[in-house]
Amino acid sequence: MRPDPLSVALAAAHEAAELLRMHASRPLEIAEKGRRADIVTVADRASEAAILARLRGAFPQAAILAEESGASPGTSDERWIVDPLDGTTNYAHGYPLYCISIAFERAGELIAGVVLAPAMDECFAAEHGAGARCNDRAIAVSPIARIDDAMVCTGFHPADYERNARAFAQASRRAQAVRRDGSAALDLAYAACGRFDGFWEFDLNPWDVAAGTLLVREAGGRVSRVDLAPARVDARSILATNGRIHDELAAVLL
Repeated sequence: MRPDPLSVALAAAHEAAELLRMHASRPLEIAEKGRRADIVTVADRASEAAILARLRGAFPQAAILAEESGASPGTSDERWIVDPLDGTTNYAHGYPLYCISIAFERAGELIAGVVLAPAMDECFAAEHGAGARCNDRAIAVSPIARIDDAMVCTGFHPADYERNARAFAQASRRAQAVRRDGSAALDLAYAACGRFDGFWEFDLNPWDVAAGTLLVREAGGRVSRVDLAPARVDARSILATNGRIHDELAAVLL
């Protein structure tokens, strides 16, 4: 019998979560990759290895796109998109907002997604057409109707502050609160469950947004690029909201 993608993603995420908890209690081996403040730890690599082994075992023909190892081709129209540790800097500093993100797509359509936050003991999951949940409880986006009443969130690399400063300042002038928590996948999960009313970010990768995009949609929210063009996992920008403040927030940011 063909395995269920969501069940496989959940099992992989829980296995990786145990590895992250184990490594969090040890001195971490931390290295920079690419540029200053962009780091990777031994925990990232251990988490990814465990996830990929399980995904390949269940779906040997599927392609995989993973943050640390890159793209692996497949022989079907299915693909896994994996971030083994989103929020590595948070994790390295003992700040509990980090997560594992795993998404499954078929013919370019997101079918299943999991965002698991080990330190918070929360597992967000969604399946196309079946809604979204957190720890088996159904979730939905917030009812907030105006930016003035909204708590929104964003993220950016410290070196990119200048190009993000205008949008950050504009949102700060209008929203009730703006947060910058350092994990795009978890920020999207929080938008899906109504903790944030909106989230935007530039310069993201597919593994940052794939699972979270499905969570927001299945929770009743809306996802696009910041300029309101249709969302794609490789679009490099994302605007995800409860739907009610979507156009208003886009106008503030642009």
